[in-house]
Amino acid sequence: MKSISLLYMGLGMLLLSSCSNQNGEYDASGSFEATEIIVSAEASGKIEQLDVIEGQQLEKGQQIGLIDTTQLYFQKMNLLTNVKGVRSQQPNIAAQTASIKEQITTLEREKQRTQNLIKANAGTQKQLDDINGQIEVLQKQLSASQSTLQKSSQNITAQSSALDIQIEQIEDRLQRSIITSPITGIVLNKYAEQGELANMGSPLFKVANINNMHLRVFVTNDQLSSVKLNDTVQVFVDNREEDGSNKKAYEGVVTWISDKSEFTPKTIQTKNERANLVYAMKVFVKNDGFLKIGMYGEVKFNYE
Repeated sequence: MKSISLLYMGLGMLLLSSCSNQNGEYDASGSFEATEIIVSAEASGKIEQLDVIEGQQLEKGQQIGLIDTTQLYFQKMNLLTNVKGVRSQQPNIAAQTASIKEQITTLEREKQRTQNLIKANAGTQKQLDDINGQIEVLQKQLSASQSTLQKSSQNITAQSSALDIQIEQIEDRLQRSIITSPITGIVLNKYAEQGELANMGSPLFKVANINNMHLRVFVTNDQLSSVKLNDTVQVFVDNREEDGSNKKAYEGVVTWISDKSEFTPKTIQTKNERANLVYAMKVFVKNDGFLKIGMYGEVKFNYE
């Protein structure tokens, strides 16, 4: 009986030792997260196209849908017609003042001829004064005409510019009617279907960048003093591959540490489970395709 008791005691101590070693394999644990974006409609109208399915791989900027742009197209055509009509009213200042300039040029020649006649005692001062008076009147007419035409030209240019701005606004709305993916990632959820009516701001689908994952873990105050930003750490996930290994290892980088403590989440285990307050931390991991959102992961710090 005594030997049996000793045997059970030995097995119990071995079991406790095994559990202790298992718990000591990692310093913190948590689940993987990814940058998720809900893509919403930037225009209102009927969804003419939405070629996206859950699980689909999208590239940044890839066009996958379109909201009806018929009315916007008609508005743009109307504005283009108005611009053409307004610009056709632009005055040709040089052509409309050419006649007055020609009269002034003719009088200038007559003035020179009269001055020569006066020098030869063949002309009178009155003739020269009359010509100077006519030139002065024509110059005033030319100045007034040019001022009026310039103001008219500036007004037409302003109208044309205002219409150009409206056209650019329509162009922007047309571009916003094209549904594209803002990032490279996987479609997680689809909220709308082709043929439905979309309002500005209504969600269409959710996409996540799973190439770059973050493992969100919690560390105790004692651990916090040994970890800093940009530290390289080891990340482990359960591996069920045929090679027989139990864990798959990744290299991670600490990218964020919360500056505020919080109570230990019930779903999170830490190295010291007796700690009441912990700090949230994110570890960046490059995904090789094996990691999934929500997958459980463990972190081992590289203590110096």
